[in-house]
Amino acid sequence: MTLQFLKPDFTNSSPIPVYRQLADQIRSAISLGQLQPGDKLPPTRDLAGHLGLNRSTVSAAYSVLEEDGLLSGQVGRGSFISHQPIRRESGIRPSNLDDFISFSTSCPGQDLFPLEDFRACCQSVVASPEILQILQLGSPFGYEPLRRYLLDTARRQGVARKDDEILITNGCQQALDLLDRAFADEVAAVEDPVNPGVKSVFARPGRKCIGLTVTESGIRIPDQNENRIGIAVVTPNFQNPTGITMPLVARQELLKATRKAGIQLVENNIYEELRYTGQDIPSLKALDETGATIQLGSFSKIAFPGLRVGWIIGPRLIVNRLAELKQACDLHSDQLSQAVLLRFAESGLMSAHRDRMCASGGVRLKAVLQACAQHLPVGTMFTKPEGGMNLWVTLPAGLDSTVLARHAERIGVSYLPGHAFEVNADHSRSFRLSFAGLTPEQIADGLARLGKLFASAIAGVLPRERAPEAVV
Repeated sequence: MTLQFLKPDFTNSSPIPVYRQLADQIRSAISLGQLQPGDKLPPTRDLAGHLGLNRSTVSAAYSVLEEDGLLSGQVGRGSFISHQPIRRESGIRPSNLDDFISFSTSCPGQDLFPLEDFRACCQSVVASPEILQILQLGSPFGYEPLRRYLLDTARRQGVARKDDEILITNGCQQALDLLDRAFADEVAAVEDPVNPGVKSVFARPGRKCIGLTVTESGIRIPDQNENRIGIAVVTPNFQNPTGITMPLVARQELLKATRKAGIQLVENNIYEELRYTGQDIPSLKALDETGATIQLGSFSKIAFPGLRVGWIIGPRLIVNRLAELKQACDLHSDQLSQAVLLRFAESGLMSAHRDRMCASGGVRLKAVLQACAQHLPVGTMFTKPEGGMNLWVTLPAGLDSTVLARHAERIGVSYLPGHAFEVNADHSRSFRLSFAGLTPEQIADGLARLGKLFASAIAGVLPRERAPEAVV
């Protein structure tokens, strides 16, 4: 069944994670009688498509409802409404939403958006002689002036080669989806733990996918006799969720291993410009003398993620095939957004904004590392990135990040538990802290609350979960 009464009006600016917003919508539908006990919910993929969400977001919402006793997952049959609504003592009430601190969303802080500069760029594009062409149908490859700008920049940096082509996409997520379609018959390899956006594409049911363990020293490609990998997707800079950056030697070894095994290597490079300390390391594509590596880029992590402008740079033959798939999907990406971002970049405003982002990001990264060291209990491990938006926390043995996430919401804090990032390995003790959208004060406050919660869990004094209680 399609839940027509569910509306895609979710917002990343809310302190409540999107998966919780969806769970609350379904809970409300049960309370209003729009859903009855025994009703079957749509498969997660179908509902994600209906609402414009990632499949992993819908899966997380279903998990919340199962934990609350409202949903029953039956292997091979689906998910069914099981009970009447319950009173959730863990819910965050409107009265304390202003005090809620969310480490769940990996996105830039809205307080850094240069709105006046953006408005000026919009007005300039709309007033330009090119506006009529911009508002017409365009090429599936993207807005030509933006393509030239990005490709020329990549060539000056030694990233793109003479035979490379570029395709503009609706963010990095569409780029991943197009690659999945183009390599549908191949075994895929992704990082483990991995960004839920990548997981929802390549680690979906029915898709052969294996996890590559992410470590500080790099990623090892397994013996091809065990798994004949056809495509591997990695994030060498400030990997999501761990924040780890792959060392130069590890990059060179990865290129050698994938070349020897005949694996198509895809470099997700969307965090590269968010380096706050340390030295830049050449990208995989820049290091690849064969030119075979495909690189993904995006404006979403440094400017206006809602505009959804990303790109793929790679060998012309492959990019041409991806453009055919994109044309069948949506004809082409929105040209107005592309034109505005091009004006923002060519004017020098993008560079100035990136400098401000990096300065602020450095302050926030320092705050989260200090707060982790100060407040998290002895035995906790956490990564120490030099940039990006996230770091990875692993709790002492015996603690479960999913169980503790429910308790964290009671004290006004949220994070994404490790299960959201799992491919093959067990990450039940781990979770992601996304710090880029929070102030240093919020970061310190949130981790102080979490530290007390985890200490209580270690001491065995957490309150017991209440049995479901029907709403009267």
